[in-house]
Amino acid sequence: MEKRKLGTTNLEVYPVTFGGNVFGWTIDEKKSFEILDGFTGAGFNFIDTADVYSRWAPGNEGGESEKIIGNWMKSKGNRKDLVIATKVGSDMGNGKKGLAKKYILQAVEDSLKRLQTDYIDLYQTHFDDESTPIEETLEAYAQLIKEGKVLHIGASNLTADRLKESLDIAVANNLPAYETFQPHYNLYEREIFENGLEPVCLGNNLGVLNYFSLASGFLTGKYRGEADFNKSPRGGDMGKYLDARGLKILAALDNVAEELNSTPATVALSWLINRPSVTAPIVSATSLNQLDSIIKAPDLEVTADQLHFLTSESAW
Repeated sequence: MEKRKLGTTNLEVYPVTFGGNVFGWTIDEKKSFEILDGFTGAGFNFIDTADVYSRWAPGNEGGESEKIIGNWMKSKGNRKDLVIATKVGSDMGNGKKGLAKKYILQAVEDSLKRLQTDYIDLYQTHFDDESTPIEETLEAYAQLIKEGKVLHIGASNLTADRLKESLDIAVANNLPAYETFQPHYNLYEREIFENGLEPVCLGNNLGVLNYFSLASGFLTGKYRGEADFNKSPRGGDMGKYLDARGLKILAALDNVAEELNSTPATVALSWLINRPSVTAPIVSATSLNQLDSIIKAPDLEVTADQLHFLTSESAW
């Protein structure tokens, strides 16, 4: 397993990113520590979260994931060994959202406090904010980079046009440019990224950290029908994938997994890792068994023919 350079940054990461949205939601702090120990113990170094994780869970207010990661790093004393990414812009309640400069400068302080660190390796625009000029947002990031609180910036959930506009404005105004992009991308959800965003990412050498890499668990193969929907908190959303194309993708994953004596989850991640535009897919786990399928993906010896088969069987 070799490290990959993250876009044009000087950051080097192994080709799987752990998604911290599960921390404080589907797993508590103790279990989160166990999963993080397992992930980093296997050699991986890249963890992605957001200030809003996991505000949606009953009793939460946002920031739970960052707090757990901060507590874990403090207990291990391993901050320097990690690449930590978080995000700003989502609705944190009480009017705290968006990409205005004043808000970003406050939000980053809150994230730094929860993470118990004095710098963030990759700070990302979570969602677009068309009410704030792009220049204003990038000026906020420029100040944070100058102050050493942020090393690099990235974006998520922008349209291809808005991403390109942001990159152009950065160049024209001598402001920091996004160096990474987070799209919704996996074997099932391909069209939006490949038909517009991917060329922008490739053309500007952006590191791609796609989320929902396993389609919220669908591509693990554990949801084959309505009777399986109660297997996890995300099961209720699986119906949208159980169409003819979704079942065809599962069959293709089963086929390749059997050939490689692997699992559908490992194969689905391997397909992403082998995409020319993808740097490190984001994926979560709530058990060590799930984590095992994740950490095996970079070393899976999938053939060119098998990758082509998966690509053709999942065609949109």
